[in-house]
Amino acid sequence: MSLALRDDLATVRVLWWRDLLRFLRQPTRLVGALAQPVVFWLLIGGGMDSTFRYGAAPDVGYMQYFYPGIVVMMVLFASIFGTITVIEDRHAGFLQSVLVGPGSRAAVVVGKSLGVGSVGLVQAAAFLCLAPFAGFTYGQIDWLTLAVFLVTGALALSAFGFALAWLTDSSQAYHAVMSIVLLPGWVLSGAMFPPSDDHPVLQSLMRGNPMSYLVSGVRGALHPTGATTHHLAGSTAGDLAALVAFAVFSVGVSTYAIYRKR
Repeated sequence: MSLALRDDLATVRVLWWRDLLRFLRQPTRLVGALAQPVVFWLLIGGGMDSTFRYGAAPDVGYMQYFYPGIVVMMVLFASIFGTITVIEDRHAGFLQSVLVGPGSRAAVVVGKSLGVGSVGLVQAAAFLCLAPFAGFTYGQIDWLTLAVFLVTGALALSAFGFALAWLTDSSQAYHAVMSIVLLPGWVLSGAMFPPSDDHPVLQSLMRGNPMSYLVSGVRGALHPTGATTHHLAGSTAGDLAALVAFAVFSVGVSTYAIYRKR
């Protein structure tokens, strides 16, 4: 193993463990992070359940349809609130000290993204314990596919959040960007309502939204043989390919942002 590779792996490991350890030392964060989506799922899901009708599966209630979207929302929220610390770390001088270290800038992006993404995965795993209450049995879930999509999605969203946080100079600006980019992206991902041929504009927005492929893959893994399974790219492999492309793009943009703006 070359010296440069060892330095990169050490940088990734330190940054990843730093964010994960910070989260594990604050168990109240897990309780709070889990309570919010549960309440959101129960309130929105319960309110829409009596009026929701899914054309391909009229027996599917909104609580079941909405559940995969909430799983993705947990990963997204962890990415949002985790990468905002990039701004704090820059102001405190921590990231500047990391950047002058032997690790590459790509290693800094990957390490921070893995740390933030791991926090989201822990939260999503806790919420997945409620899957039977949404009508999904543990035996029917394709756990391997679900893990692949969630890990890839967590890395992609965290790296994308890293780029946004690095390019903004304050937490207020980051929240503004989050409100007009990330949250609408989740709403238009198929998390809250299915794509419809009757609305070509919305359907086009969904197909151009990388988060849609994450929701599509998670939904398919939770109910691989169910009527709610609708792979946006035509198959599980297609959804995953689109999500991997988004992850590579996000890491690349974040690395470029570090080089261009210091």
